[in-house]
Amino acid sequence: MQKLINQQQMRSADVFTIKNLDISSIELMETASMAFVNEFVQEITAVETPIHILCGKGNNGADGLAIARLLQDKGYRAVAVYLVDFSEKETAEYQTNLNRLKDLWFPLTTVKTIADLKTLNDGVIIDAVLGSGLNKPLTGAYAELATFINGLNYQVIAVDTPTGFPAEGAFAKTDIFIKADLVICFQRPKINFFFPESAAALNRFRVVSIGLDEGFIEKQTSPYALLEQRDLKDLIQPRKSFTHKGTYGHALLIAGQRETMGAAILAAKGCLYGGAGLTTLSIPESGLTALNTALPEVMYLDRKELSGTAFAAEKFKIIAVGPGLGTDTTSADLLKNLLKLKVPMVIDADALHLLGNDESLRKQLTEGSILTPHMKEFDHLFGTHESWWARLQTAREKAVELKCVIVLKNQYTFIIDQLGKVIINPTGNPAMGQGGMGDVLTGLIASFAAQGYQSVEAAYAACFVHGLSGDQLAVTRVSVKASAVAEHIPEVVKGLTI
Repeated sequence: MQKLINQQQMRSADVFTIKNLDISSIELMETASMAFVNEFVQEITAVETPIHILCGKGNNGADGLAIARLLQDKGYRAVAVYLVDFSEKETAEYQTNLNRLKDLWFPLTTVKTIADLKTLNDGVIIDAVLGSGLNKPLTGAYAELATFINGLNYQVIAVDTPTGFPAEGAFAKTDIFIKADLVICFQRPKINFFFPESAAALNRFRVVSIGLDEGFIEKQTSPYALLEQRDLKDLIQPRKSFTHKGTYGHALLIAGQRETMGAAILAAKGCLYGGAGLTTLSIPESGLTALNTALPEVMYLDRKELSGTAFAAEKFKIIAVGPGLGTDTTSADLLKNLLKLKVPMVIDADALHLLGNDESLRKQLTEGSILTPHMKEFDHLFGTHESWWARLQTAREKAVELKCVIVLKNQYTFIIDQLGKVIINPTGNPAMGQGGMGDVLTGLIASFAAQGYQSVEAAYAACFVHGLSGDQLAVTRVSVKASAVAEHIPEVVKGLTI
């Protein structure tokens, strides 16, 4: 996993790298600017494209000045630089790179008011105004600049961070940013890029290495880590000779009502295609025909048996409950009885709603259980939140308090372990925005748990595989069905074992 660090730590990494490699700050800046340009030319291939580079007077602006020179060296013939002069302060690196441009007789426009940008023609804007150098909302001339640039509707590519957008921490819905189509960021993505609110500041981002000391970065204290495909390759092993259905565990899924049998079937699909040795689905008897028709490999357990004295929970490696379960008194009593078993469970959907209705039930959760809420379910459980940053901090606190894993679903899903560490899953895409995806994920988590993975491993492995299945299918599809995601899982898992 790739450790994600805050901006203060990133600045420390800059300082350490400069000292350890015995290079100057301006040399490291040149490396960063070249990394940006190498990515930029993959995005904007036509060298005749008008490029307008807005440069503040700090190091982000210094990057912009170096980028202008390097783009000209690459053959881009219509590069214009605008010096945003809203501050008296300037860094030494800014002045050095400005002098290099002046030595080349490069055309420069000083911007003291928005009126100085009125002649800005169509083209691409490179935002190198402030980057991560601001730790407060934009006001005054900077806010006016952001509003003006956003109103042009030109393509904007930001250097490291969109102007005004904080790298980490909460921010208000009313805050103003320069909206970037693309951010080319240095060495690590910013933590705030993974929150839905980031859509106000950027559409997408790419990360480029600028040669910072990776050993130093990985030694920093941080609760945030980005999941990588190599983590799954290290975790998921090929199936060995002489293994059998008993080797890969037995999962029990408790899901569905007469009107919501689809949720139960989808959860069972996730478990079955995820590779559990045995999958048993407990549904109302009215759904038995649908189950036998759709998934003959999945066994059936009468819902009535769950409350009987003959129910042997120990035969199952994991129990998952919730998809389509309902929230009536009967379902609430069922959940109460399951919690008395004192076994770890995967809890989703309606079962989460029932936990939110009764705080005493949350206190009965068995250590190692996995909760899989989306935003509304999370807030029903733990209270309303004004921002995703606040929601994530609550998730960290509650995971520690309950000794559970919390899978906080999002385009970039957050998996929070019992120590409050946050693992960010990068897979998944908007084509998966259809009903039933969460049901499949619940079944897949149960599948990995049945196969012997620890709770947090089962959670992050399932999230990665689930999202990757959707990513691969979305290459040729506008939308992706939950059933299709489930059925493609074996190919995804196979690819991770090669």
